[in-house]
Amino acid sequence: MTGAAITGSMTMQRRRATAVLSMTAVAAILLVVTAVTGGYRFNLTPSEPLGLWRIIPLHRPAAVDDLLFICPPETAAMREARARGYFRSGSCPGGVAPLIKTVIAVAGQHAEIGVSVSVDGREVSSSRLAQRDGMGRPLAPSMSGAVPPGYVFLHSAFPGSYDSRYFGPLPASGILGLAQEVFTYVP
Repeated sequence: MTGAAITGSMTMQRRRATAVLSMTAVAAILLVVTAVTGGYRFNLTPSEPLGLWRIIPLHRPAAVDDLLFICPPETAAMREARARGYFRSGSCPGGVAPLIKTVIAVAGQHAEIGVSVSVDGREVSSSRLAQRDGMGRPLAPSMSGAVPPGYVFLHSAFPGSYDSRYFGPLPASGILGLAQEVFTYVP
């Protein structure tokens, strides 16, 4: 083979490789856009199983034991949580990803926060409070009290979860829908 033939063959291989990589990148972008606009989300935090989840529209008020996708409000406490690395980047106000949490109390119910959480006098399993986060920084518990109208009190059984034990009830207006597992695993 001549030098020109070798150079031409390498150029053709580069073009093919570039075309394949470009098509793969476009397909990946289309897949992500379709998933996000179609109500699918990836969970990359251990509060719930890792993997692909679907947001199911909720056409009723949230109820105890509902597993929800919810956007946290854009407050000073949530900005601090983001700065500490508790939230991933995403499409919610403040640039955070939606949380996946279970509703353990709704408007009118009383959440008592001490060593653990109790709702209306019944202790919530796996709700022991941590004094410090994984980096050794102090964690302050939320105030005890009745969940106000239009709010939900959220929890995750994962010991390191950052949930209403620390930030209090969240506005129900941030609810995106029910969280349904599609393809998940527990590490």
